[in-house]
Amino acid sequence: MEPMLEADELWKIFGDGENRVEALRGVSLSVFPGEMVAIMGPSGCGKTTLLNVLSGIDTVARGSVWIQGLDLHGMKERERDRCRAEKMGFVFQAYNLIPVLSAVENVELPLLAMGVPARAARRRAEEALARVGLKERRHHRPSELSGGQAQRVALARAIVNRPAVVFADEPTGALDRKTTELVIDLLDHLNRVDGLTMVLVTHDPEVAERAHRILYMDSGQILRERATKRQQAPSLPSAGREG
Repeated sequence: MEPMLEADELWKIFGDGENRVEALRGVSLSVFPGEMVAIMGPSGCGKTTLLNVLSGIDTVARGSVWIQGLDLHGMKERERDRCRAEKMGFVFQAYNLIPVLSAVENVELPLLAMGVPARAARRRAEEALARVGLKERRHHRPSELSGGQAQRVALARAIVNRPAVVFADEPTGALDRKTTELVIDLLDHLNRVDGLTMVLVTHDPEVAERAHRILYMDSGQILRERATKRQQAPSLPSAGREG
C-alpha cells in the first residue's frame, strides 16, 4: 500500500546565529490511507511545526513532503494553497470559527472559496453538520454553541471538502473530559467508518491511544513510535460500513 502522506528528512530552522532554532531535525514518516496517527511530546518539541510543514502551511529548509504522490514543497505557492484546500482538512484547539457566521456558513466557506456553487456548498455543509450530530444547530452562531459543539462545527468544516487527510492540532485541548470523549469518539467514528486519514497532535495520552500509532517527539526529532492496542486489533471495516 502506498502512503497517503510521506515526509523525508524534514528540517525547519528559525532565526540564525545565536538565535538559530532547529525546530525540525531530519524528520521522516509515512501515514497510510485510513490510518490515524498521533504525535506526542513536550511543549516546544516541534509537534505543531511538524503539522504545519506536513500541510504546507510552513516551508522547509530541507526535505520533502508528498501527499497522494504530489510533491507539496516542490509546488509554487498558489498550487500548494490549492492542494491544501482540496486535499486537507484542519481542526485547531481554538476552533477558528468566524463569529458573525452561522455554523452552516462557517462550514460552507471553504467550498465557496474553492468555487463550489452556493447551492451545492450549502447542501454539502448541511450534510457535514449532520455527520457530526449538529443538523439542528446549523443556524446558530459560535457564541450560541458550547465548546464541544463549536469543535464539532470545526470538524464538519474540516471534512466538508472530502479531504485526503485531516490535520488536528490539540483538538480536545480546550475541552473538559466528558466533551473530550465525545469529540474523540467522533474522530474515531469518522476514521473507522468513513476511512478518513488523520494526523493529530495531542498532550492527552487517552486521546493518543485511540490512534493506530503514536509518534513521540523531542527536540525536533521523532525518537520512537509505538503501535497502540487498536493497531493490534482486527482490521477496520471498509468505508461506509458500520463497525
